Amino acid sequence: MITRKIKIGEVSIGGKSPLVFIAGPCVIETEKLTLKIAERLKKLSDTLNVPLIFKSSYDKANRTSVKSYRGPGLKEGLRILEKVKKTTGMPVLSDIHSVEEISQAAEVLDVLQIPAFLCRQTDLIIASAKTGKPVNIKKGQFLSPWDVKNVIDKLLSTGNNNIIITERGTSFGYNNLVVDFRGLPIIRSYGYPVIFDVTHSLQLPGGQGSSSGGQIEFAEPLARAAVAVDVDGLFLEVHLEPDKALCDGPNMLSMDKLTSLIQKVIGISKVVRKYERGRK
Repeated sequence: MITRKIKIGEVSIGGKSPLVFIAGPCVIETEKLTLKIAERLKKLSDTLNVPLIFKSSYDKANRTSVKSYRGPGLKEGLRILEKVKKTTGMPVLSDIHSVEEISQAAEVLDVLQIPAFLCRQTDLIIASAKTGKPVNIKKGQFLSPWDVKNVIDKLLSTGNNNIIITERGTSFGYNNLVVDFRGLPIIRSYGYPVIFDVTHSLQLPGGQGSSSGGQIEFAEPLARAAVAVDVDGLFLEVHLEPDKALCDGPNMLSMDKLTSLIQKVIGISKVVRKYERGRK
């Protein structure tokens, strides 16, 4: 199925657009590190000729522990993300958590992202959509694929149809997630681009007691599987040194491994799209 084409700066998601990558560190740690990762991602995007949107959170409001690092906050985080845009030219995406944040966030962000745990918060969804900006809804771990239709209807009620849905796994018992790949074509059947969040699907929520664990060793097989099913893009959190990351290190991919993964999934995508989309 060919989904609606969403335009984000020079990047297009959906339709017959090439596979898109949303990548960056889980949270903004320092300006220097964020810019360094962004510059490497921009170079990779240019070298491999792949569309890329930079992602990093200015606030991780749903961390496991009250002692966990959350980020620099709205004002400082947006300043750094704006610098990423000016330095690299890449569109930027970040999470919003309250209606009060939206007006400031929309001045900088190219895509407003609704976190998974907030994906049914009607006021937040509608206020985000009213900005006219593309809105990426992270599908909650507690939602079925068909429940997403109700979320889409909330967005459409504002007249904004720049909608992206991201699958990030479903709760499977305690401290575990599983990906039901049947859900990807179900969600895409509603006509909007679907992104597969590789790294968060590998998360073990609260699996380390006061923080989440992860199984990053399965990143490549899951990414390959999602692209084979036919998605519009991949979401990958990356870091220069995941073991030293201040948030979600166990399920972040090392930048050194990103090039190889992208090359492999692009090859799969070309084969799938030649058959699935080229024949239409």
